[in-house]
Amino acid sequence: MRPLPCGGRKTRSSVSLGLLALCLAAARSLQSQGVSLYIPQPAINATVEEDILLSVDYSCHGVPTIEWKYTSNWGVQKIVEWKPGTQANVSQSHKDRVCTFDNGSIQLFSVGVRDSGYYSITVTERLGSSQFGTIVLHVSEILYEDLHFVAVFLALLTAVAAVLISLMWVCNKCSYKFQRKRRHKLEESTTEIELQDVEC
Repeated sequence: MRPLPCGGRKTRSSVSLGLLALCLAAARSLQSQGVSLYIPQPAINATVEEDILLSVDYSCHGVPTIEWKYTSNWGVQKIVEWKPGTQANVSQSHKDRVCTFDNGSIQLFSVGVRDSGYYSITVTERLGSSQFGTIVLHVSEILYEDLHFVAVFLALLTAVAAVLISLMWVCNKCSYKFQRKRRHKLEESTTEIELQDVEC
């Protein structure tokens, strides 16, 4: 017996649909193995001695390796590298200044002007796919310290001016008394000379 023609069509279309579903599942599986990285604040302004959170978030399958580097005018410097759940390998230059978080974020303690620059993060999955991101940090000096210096300097100048004015006043009084005594002596000596002239 021969198979019916419409039955053969059903078999071919179901095989095609199965193959299409398999391809979509494979594509979705490959896509889900990649790393995605989210940086909510790509530029941060801070002041000296502030604690800064360089916040990121990633998603991937498995436990990735997270690495932070610092780039400035003086070159590139590795800050820290770790796998979430394990101890972080912090560079000597940032010992006791960095705190790591499992979502990939780091916190820098007591930043200074020298910490201004580019902070780059690389999240690498176990299979080799990775994602890269950058945060720009600008650290400026605290303005009120400059104002404090100016205020102290002006107070010092005011005190010096007050002392100088007081000294000038005292000198003026002394000069006035000296001139009065001298004038009085001159008047007495002139009176004596006149009396001597009259007697002669």
